[in-house]
Amino acid sequence: MILKLKRTPGIYLVGFMASGKSTIGRLLADRIGWHFADLDDEIEAERRIPIWRIFEAEGEAEFRRIEHAAMLARVRAIERGVPTVMALGGGAFVQPENYALVENNGITIWLDCPFEVVKKRVGFTSHRPLARDPESFARLYEARRQGYARADYRIPIADDDPAVTVEAVLGLPLFK
Repeated sequence: MILKLKRTPGIYLVGFMASGKSTIGRLLADRIGWHFADLDDEIEAERRIPIWRIFEAEGEAEFRRIEHAAMLARVRAIERGVPTVMALGGGAFVQPENYALVENNGITIWLDCPFEVVKKRVGFTSHRPLARDPESFARLYEARRQGYARADYRIPIADDDPAVTVEAVLGLPLFK
């Protein structure tokens, strides 16, 4: 395993909503014997309301503040040596303060899922506020790609079988 990962054992899965970060993260953590954390799930558990309600009631700016605080707490645990695979929310990695936090505290892996697959998985449901308008959803997908491209590694999602993606992640040089 590479030195950066030994110093701070964190693997952060980034990518657009519905790219499979949570599913793949759980499987990956299980395969390598690490803890798994889903940032959105942790926020919902702490706040006792779904993410979409936070967006509606408090706005995106407040959600991003909450998200950063939750991320900071989890990264601090990783710095103390708790090896963790963490699924970040779709917009977390593209926020400059979050990128700065994780870039030196582990490895980032972009799960690059094609827009048509994301669109099919999301289905423009009401529980994803940023996906309600199809045109702005497509623009958001394109706008975030540049931010995701800063990840240490990119895994193209070419199959709906998460086991295939986990195998691709395990084939990365960091596991050699």
